Amino acid sequence: MAKPTYRAQPVQVQVPATSANLGPGFDCFGLALGMHDRYVAQILDDVALDIDISGEGAAELPRSDKNLLVKAMYKGFEYLGGKPRGIAVRALNVIPHGRGLGSSASAIVGGLTLARSLVLGGNQQMSNDALLNLATEMEGHPDNVAAAIYGGATIAWQEMQHGKKVALSINMEVDARIGAVAFIPTSAVSTSKARKHLPEVIPHSDAVANSAHSALMVHALTQRPDLLFTATQDFLHQQYRQDLMPASFTLMSKLRSAGVPAFISGAGPTVLVLHTGGASDIAEMERAAGEKFVVTPLSISRAGASVITA
Repeated sequence: MAKPTYRAQPVQVQVPATSANLGPGFDCFGLALGMHDRYVAQILDDVALDIDISGEGAAELPRSDKNLLVKAMYKGFEYLGGKPRGIAVRALNVIPHGRGLGSSASAIVGGLTLARSLVLGGNQQMSNDALLNLATEMEGHPDNVAAAIYGGATIAWQEMQHGKKVALSINMEVDARIGAVAFIPTSAVSTSKARKHLPEVIPHSDAVANSAHSALMVHALTQRPDLLFTATQDFLHQQYRQDLMPASFTLMSKLRSAGVPAFISGAGPTVLVLHTGGASDIAEMERAAGEKFVVTPLSISRAGASVITA
């Protein structure tokens, strides 16, 4: 492959926050939310890596090639034929880190999208399918990254093709009546730590119930939001993680006991509600949450990662 030709002008992209699982759809359901990180990058002639970060994680994130956004950019450039001599990167992070709202998926998809957009002809050389697979290699599972790429709701999975594991996804158009409310705690939980709390074996009856609710979720999200309460009930992972996030589990249980479709977002500890209510319903849920959570009403993001033009 010939060395790529780079754009001289900077490129800006925005990537939505995402929620995975949505209750029963462990590692396969994803949903894009109306909260976005923004990234700007420009090719430099000199050998340099110039990184500036503001917003979430500004004090902790590395300003080096260990930065996840930069790692994803480099992975994208290598796929497209080679890295440039230098890059300048600016990140405005809004998505909370370690809260189950897809901050790592945003950085990975954002970095790959920047690389693709900074290479002339990059959109032809790196399809969304290729981008999904590169992102899945970095993230480890395709649920969040699929929703971050395509927007709306997604079902993502991996299968073997010609001896190689391939990530695939399909997109669903979410019923326009559905909105979301995120209950975001101040504490974080790492995805790897949350995964270690999952059992190797679950009861057959729980597997049956989860399969039914996952199938029902497709219909609830796209046509029948009145079914969201039943569709969001999980038997596969949430109960095993409650000791990692007791306040979140207590809130989720409290909301569900009132008939609210609440679940743990991704690996947590954010609690997410899908609803069709108005401002008064949100205010009532906010009162139920108390002071341990930042209550954030969110729209469903119909678009995934996108290049912002001036």
